[in-house]
Amino acid sequence: MTEQKPKVTLIGKELAKKGLEFVYEGATTNECKGCKVKRACNNLHPGRRYQIVNIRATHHDCPIHLNGACAVEVVEASIATLLSSDMAIKNSRFQFISPCSASDCRSFSICHAEGIVEGEKYMVTGIGEKADVECEKSRSLKHVTVRP
Repeated sequence: MTEQKPKVTLIGKELAKKGLEFVYEGATTNECKGCKVKRACNNLHPGRRYQIVNIRATHHDCPIHLNGACAVEVVEASIATLLSSDMAIKNSRFQFISPCSASDCRSFSICHAEGIVEGEKYMVTGIGEKADVECEKSRSLKHVTVRP
C-alpha cells in the first residue's frame, strides 16, 4: 500500500494538534466569502475523516476561529467500522452502500462510522475479529479498518 501524500489546509489554531482526527463538514458560514485564503480552508472533501500529520508555522487571522487559523498537513484517516464478513478481505475495494437503515439498531453507529460517505469507494486495510454484536438483519459482521 502506498503512503498518502499530505494535503495542506487551514484549521483553527486551538484545534491544530498533531494526531487530531476530524471530519470535514464543508464550508459552513457566510463570513468566509471575502476571505483571501478561503480556498485553502475549504479544500477537503465534506464528510471524510482526516488526521493532522504536521503543523506549519503559517498563521492567518480568522473571524471564525479563536486565535486565528494555521496551516496543517492532513491525510485521510483510517476508519474503524463493521463490514459484512464476506466483504472483509484485506486490500479489497468496495463501494459503501448503506446495508441498513435501522438507526435504532445498537450497531448502527459502528456500521455507519463517522467519516464514511455513502457511495464512496474504500479499501479494507485491516481485518479484526468477528463482531460480538448481533446484526438485526442476521448478517455476519467483522471489525475492519478502511480508508478511501
